[in-house]
Amino acid sequence: QVQLVESGGGLVQAGGSLRLSCAASGRTFSRYVMAWFRQAPGKKREFVAAISWSDGSTVYADSVKGRFTISRDNAKNTVYLQMNSLKPEDTAVYYCAQKLHPSNLYYTSEYDYWGQGTQVTVSS
Repeated sequence: QVQLVESGGGLVQAGGSLRLSCAASGRTFSRYVMAWFRQAPGKKREFVAAISWSDGSTVYADSVKGRFTISRDNAKNTVYLQMNSLKPEDTAVYYCAQKLHPSNLYYTSEYDYWGQGTQVTVSS
């Protein structure tokens, strides 16, 4: 069994920054892909960013490229999402997720495990 626990959400003004963390436990992670998704009220859950646990390669949604950075700390089994230049439209619940294969990264149905989510609110 895998457990994913997010933290770091909060309220920030537009233009500000937050760093989200996702602590993973329960399984060997060297072959997995870790990702961040977000879901705003009344909207579908959408892909934000993903990182390969083994080689650190990354993929980003166009809406966050240049503003968000995903990274990992293998020793701590933790994935981070550094969010800069935040906009009100970034307001959402942010979820951490894990899958085995580095394909179909954008689809929520492809992920095996999810965290409980952390709220990010960006005020204008």
